[in-house]
Amino acid sequence: MEVKGKIAEIFQTQQVTDTFKKREFVLEFAENPQYPEFVKFEMIQDKCGLLDNYQVGNEITISFNLKGRKWNDPKGGVKYFNTLQAWRIQSGASQTQTSTPAPQEGMDQMEEPGWINEDEKTDDLPF
Repeated sequence: MEVKGKIAEIFQTQQVTDTFKKREFVLEFAENPQYPEFVKFEMIQDKCGLLDNYQVGNEITISFNLKGRKWNDPKGGVKYFNTLQAWRIQSGASQTQTSTPAPQEGMDQMEEPGWINEDEKTDDLPF
């Protein structure tokens, strides 16, 4: 999944356990500019450093996975948790635009090879 928006906040990397770390950030995006959304994402492990090159206010596109967990609490209840786990960040300025490739010089003036226009009487195919 992808979403484009503006970085609203970047948090410090948290060392959760000896072998696990995460870093959270908030993205402001607006499908309707009158009502912007503020959504918290996280990056884990080696992806935490990807945020080092960005600042609050930068326009970015992020690729992320939607994660969910089920947890049984000690009282017998069930809780569900969702996580938006980002794994790629692209600067808004470096987004590639899809466009039609420019024709190569001379391509519009190409002619059919001579063997296509040869006398059809020498063709030995039955159709």
